[in-house]
Amino acid sequence: MSRTPTAGGARHAPSAHAHAGVYLDGFATTAIAPEARTAMLDALDLPANPSSAHALGERAARIVEAAKANIAVLAGCSPSELVMTSGATEANNLAITGLSVYAPAGRRRVVVSAVEHRAVLEPAAALAAAGFEVVHAAVDGRGLIDLDRLPEAIGDDCWLVSVMAVNNETGVVQPVADVARIAHARGALVHTDAAQALGKMPVDLAGWDVDYASLTGHKMHGPPGVGALYVAAGAPRPRPLLLGGGQQSGLRAGTEPTALIAGFGAAAAAALDRGPRDAASREATLDTILEILSEHQVRWERLTGDAPTVSGGCAVVVDGIDADELCQRVQNDVYLSTSSACSSGQITLSHVLRAMGVSPDRGRSTIRLMTASSTTMADAERAGAALVRAIRFV
Repeated sequence: MSRTPTAGGARHAPSAHAHAGVYLDGFATTAIAPEARTAMLDALDLPANPSSAHALGERAARIVEAAKANIAVLAGCSPSELVMTSGATEANNLAITGLSVYAPAGRRRVVVSAVEHRAVLEPAAALAAAGFEVVHAAVDGRGLIDLDRLPEAIGDDCWLVSVMAVNNETGVVQPVADVARIAHARGALVHTDAAQALGKMPVDLAGWDVDYASLTGHKMHGPPGVGALYVAAGAPRPRPLLLGGGQQSGLRAGTEPTALIAGFGAAAAAALDRGPRDAASREATLDTILEILSEHQVRWERLTGDAPTVSGGCAVVVDGIDADELCQRVQNDVYLSTSSACSSGQITLSHVLRAMGVSPDRGRSTIRLMTASSTTMADAERAGAALVRAIRFV
């Protein structure tokens, strides 16, 4: 099969990267879009406190509101339903911990999927220590939430159900709207961690009928250090974690970081403009990498089988190799990882793979791949060739 190197989608970084390798670790973070960088620098030109009652404060407030409007359109909600945070971790904590204080005596159960990010599992564990019953809802061997078993897990005394939209290790897309329907039928509130979904796939928080959703900028070519919690109109407002000046209607005290929010909003606007094209580009470059493996008789398979995955992302089992050693061998040519970057360094299988019933041997042979809209076909071919060379020696 011959290939002519062509550009992928709209680039989020110059073609001559500061690093020499091909970046395939988009589940961990993404390069900042040039639009986001420009918006941040523009916002930093002048002092910016959106709470100040003078012209510069009003300018900052307009920047924040314009950014929130873009994020809201991309997320399928109203700007008034967004509380800006430092990222999805804070948003997850605000939702899970902040809502727990309102749980009535007859609803002291919290259900989280067994494959959630630690930023959901750890707040839930804290609730368990405080007397809540925390149930880890099962997934099947592909990593999909088991909808048939979910009603039993929720029961009639559940306060909150949290199921992520896209898994950060496998890329599996969960049926969030179905989860919300089942949970609401039993009187439970619903939260989704949509950090890996926003900007990578269509997100419709209102249409999904969730009550809360956590978002972040750095997974979608925005800056790190900024995110948001969606609080649906009419849903109970979480008790704030931070107290102070009463910003954001008292839900999240502290001066809003105007420049970071501007960058998040600009990245959202860019995703709105070219989302379908970028998704097709990411999928095409991922397919090219996997095709090169097959052409060179590398035995591989998608860990998640036929489960739906976010465009450009997947977990791949490469038969007979040690994934950690593979990542070390290609580190000068390809940047990728074997598990969640937030828990790297562990010597056992991640909780995600264990929940899926993955054997230790398969788990040790699993890598995760996530291309970017800036990944060109030439990048994909270079990455595929580097992986083939390394696999021959692992």
